[in-house]
Amino acid sequence: MNPTNNIVNLKVLDPMYKGNCLLRLFLVLSVSVISIRVPAEEKPNIVIILADDLGIGDVSSFNEDAAWKTPNIDRLAARGRSFSDAHTSAALCTPTRYGILTGRYSWRSTLKKGGYDGYSNPLIDNDRMTIAELFKDNGYNTSLIGKWHLGLSWQYQGNKKVKFDDKTRRVIDFSKSISNGPEEHGFMYSYGTMASLSSPPFVYVENSRPTSIPEVISVNYDEKAFWRKGPKGTDFEHVDTLPNIANRSVRYIKEQTKGDKPFFLYCALTAPHAPIIPTTEFIGKSNATAYGDFVLLVDSVVGQIVDAITEEDRLENTLIFFTSDNGQSPRADFDDDELPLAGHNGSYIYRGKKFDIYEGGHRVPFIASWPGKIEKGSHSDETICTVDFMATAAEMLGVRLPDEAAEDSYSILSALTQTKLRSPIREATVMHSSGGRFAIRKGDWKLILWAGSGGWAFPATEEDMKGLPKFQLYNLKKDPSEKTNLVSKYPKRVSELKTLLEKYIVDGRSTPGSPQKNDGPERWAELEWMD
Repeated sequence: MNPTNNIVNLKVLDPMYKGNCLLRLFLVLSVSVISIRVPAEEKPNIVIILADDLGIGDVSSFNEDAAWKTPNIDRLAARGRSFSDAHTSAALCTPTRYGILTGRYSWRSTLKKGGYDGYSNPLIDNDRMTIAELFKDNGYNTSLIGKWHLGLSWQYQGNKKVKFDDKTRRVIDFSKSISNGPEEHGFMYSYGTMASLSSPPFVYVENSRPTSIPEVISVNYDEKAFWRKGPKGTDFEHVDTLPNIANRSVRYIKEQTKGDKPFFLYCALTAPHAPIIPTTEFIGKSNATAYGDFVLLVDSVVGQIVDAITEEDRLENTLIFFTSDNGQSPRADFDDDELPLAGHNGSYIYRGKKFDIYEGGHRVPFIASWPGKIEKGSHSDETICTVDFMATAAEMLGVRLPDEAAEDSYSILSALTQTKLRSPIREATVMHSSGGRFAIRKGDWKLILWAGSGGWAFPATEEDMKGLPKFQLYNLKKDPSEKTNLVSKYPKRVSELKTLLEKYIVDGRSTPGSPQKNDGPERWAELEWMD
């Protein structure tokens, strides 16, 4: 066990810890002596494959009633461990990605609700530690291939402006490099899109420079292959984006076999997020819908990346994670009945979808594979979260994270390598909807601090929520589909969870450590329940 984790546990167990200066000094000195860094030859390569809007029910190894098979993702599950109670920290793209890279809930940043587009300013402060910087500082080559979606700084053509879809935009100078993007946050190599495939500008950026200068304005209002109006690079075609990400990832992995340094690859796929555009060879392959075909293209890409690793003996010591940034999008079912008619529910047995505070919004497929370390074909019902990558990496490397980093990240290393844990890894987990609404999960219990979905699903409007209780309480062990609100039956449970969430907000962290400050205003409208 990592000595750093022992110290964290002592902070929890010893109520005199904060006041006992001698004990604190002893423990800190112990860390500096005992916590040694892992030799280079023993450091595993780390690959995170992040799908975009893939529901837990879209993967056949997580859904026995799926309308299609995902053989490559299922094969990865057979090589490692599947987690049935894994969550994103938010029910949409940008805040989840913030949490993955920083180990911090996004609502602690200036982004209190909603997400970003391709013109948004940088979300991650330059002085905030990221997982890429952690790996880079510990001798890794680091790379992002795929979707960034965390804002950046474009350079502009003076004060020129243009109007797209009722939005006035400054005109970007694509001949100049960007700043405050992946490179400034620890990625030694990066290639991909700066936002979702539906959001302009449609250009690739490689190592902080656009790879082409747009000559056309692209627009597509087709319901199934939707993207917004905006500039498109001369080397950019929407349908080719996912194959390009796959090819670049495979090429990067093969290049790493020539060196003697471990590598960290964050492969952020752009699919099956809209536009739903499967390539020709996948059209009709699911025998279900265009969305199903697109999911099978995602599955193929995962297979290509995993094969590039497993075919190289030198890469045997590689830990591969596969997950999604939130639940299935409501856009996946264009006609509101195609997927149900195919007998398919992308949220599996769970209520809601992307954007929602219900389980379908943030409970996602999660697989980890590491030959010789993670038991093949194993399963875990441990509650984990995508903010946990950073603390997990730190424990693997034998590195102590500073108090001002990864404030919500718990190491899940023991959940990866051990069969049964004596106690839960996380004290509790906080989820956040697109509308900025909160839920907190502890054990079997989940408290939603809102009357509705906080997103798109019913009930969403004031009219929908009229007459409903202010909060929602569910026992997920007995009621995983969140059908029976128990808020009036267990007032003490409601009070306990509400108090814990308020503590997490006020302390600026949900892990043991010194209190930190949240960014932006001290209070915001969504916290009226704290009054």
